[in-house]
Formats: sequence, structure tokens, C-alpha cells
Amino acid sequence: MDELREEVRARYASAAAAVAEGRGAASDADASGCCDPAEGLGPQLYDVLQRDQLPEEAVLASLGCGNPTMVAELHEGDTVLDLGSGGGIDVLLSAKRVGPTGLAYGLDMTDEMLDLARANAAKAGTANVEFLKGLIEDVPLPDNTVDVVISNCVINLSTDKSAVIREIARVLKPGGRVGVSDVVADDELTPADRAERGSYVGCIAGALSFAEYRELLVIAGLIDIQVEATHELTDGMHGAIVRARKPPSAPGIAGL
Repeated sequence: MDELREEVRARYASAAAAVAEGRGAASDADASGCCDPAEGLGPQLYDVLQRDQLPEEAVLASLGCGNPTMVAELHEGDTVLDLGSGGGIDVLLSAKRVGPTGLAYGLDMTDEMLDLARANAAKAGTANVEFLKGLIEDVPLPDNTVDVVISNCVINLSTDKSAVIREIARVLKPGGRVGVSDVVADDELTPADRAERGSYVGCIAGALSFAEYRELLVIAGLIDIQVEATHELTDGMHGAIVRARKPPSAPGIAGL
């Protein structure tokens, strides 16, 4: 597990370096993310208006499979947490939506991405953001801290997805919401089938199935669960939207 995590960290550090050198992250085949680097799909998942509101480096560093800020219902004054925030594109967009009375946290394990994200926030003049170093399996925030958890094609890269989902449930306030973009496999695909379709660091081999995703969310005590495919990435593997909610009163979240 440690070896896989280090492989993921090194890949995204390389992506951050590519952006810092004036190249898009997708220009480095060794550092490409969930989307086809030849297509540069990550930035295309954000409309022109959203991209124009951000520093170019934040857009170039986008390596996701969706646009979670369009999935999550963000409101003025919300506190948002982005798991695996990378160059900060979703954190900066979230900060605009929640306004000066809200706060957007970005969590990443890669120093190079954190440096890039902080520089992008400074260029954007965005004050209501905070970037944290840490693991998505062990979020460095107290219980019941955030209104919304978002993530863009990162949970599939975790080597302990059940821990990630438990942490999401822990840090959400009662009634808090999940709005995640991720890669999800058809239920009939075995782990070996998924590995045949792509690498772990390419966001394919480590993806959960639709049923597995729902099960982990249920075990964590979340409700109103939806795991819906949006587009096919390769045979039986899909970009998907994951939504869920923490009960308004959650005295005993399972597994916590």
C-alpha cells in the first residue's frame, strides 16, 4: 500500500512540476491523471466562464474526471472540504460560491501540488481558502467541521477507501452533504478485470464498483446515496457522480 501511495504522490508531484514549468499537467504522459492526456479532458469539464475566473495554472493542473463543484450544492457561508485538491481548481471555485462568509479547505499529500495551489489562490486573490497537508484516509480536521465534502477523481486512488468514507462521515456536520466525481466500475468487473483496463495510478485498477461504493457509504452511516455514471472512460469503467448526506442527527455513525 505504501508503494502504491508513493507512486501516486510521485505522479502528481510530476504533474505539478509540469505546470510550474509552463506546461499543462496533461502534457506529461507520466504525470497524467484520470483523463486522457492526449485530450486534455480535465480542463474541458469546466465551462469557459469557470475557467476564465481562475489562474491559468489552476486550469492546467486539472486532472480530474468531472466537475464536483457542479455536483455539490454549495451555499453562501458553507464550509467545504476538497479531498485531493491538487492545483486548487475546485477549492477556488468553491470559495467563490460560498462567498466571504464561507471557507474552502483543500487537502493534499503532495507538497508540490500544495505549493501550486497556494500560489494559485494568491494569484486569484482568494482569501477564504486554506490548504492542508495530509492523507484523505486521516483528515486533519475535527469532527463535524464541514458542510460539504467534494473530490475529483481521487478516492479511487486511495489504498484504503473504507477509511476515506469513514473520514468523510466523521468531518461532515449533521445534515452535511457529499458531492464527488470519481471513476466507478461496472458491478460485474472483478478487480482483475479492472486492472486489465488500466493502471492504479491511472485511476482505473483501484476503482470501486457501483455496489461497493454504495456499500461503503451505507456502512459509514450516510443516507440519500446516489452513484450515477456520467460518461464511459473505457469498457465498463465510468466517470460517475457520487452524492450522499449525513443524517441531521447522527449519534452513532457506524465504524467510527
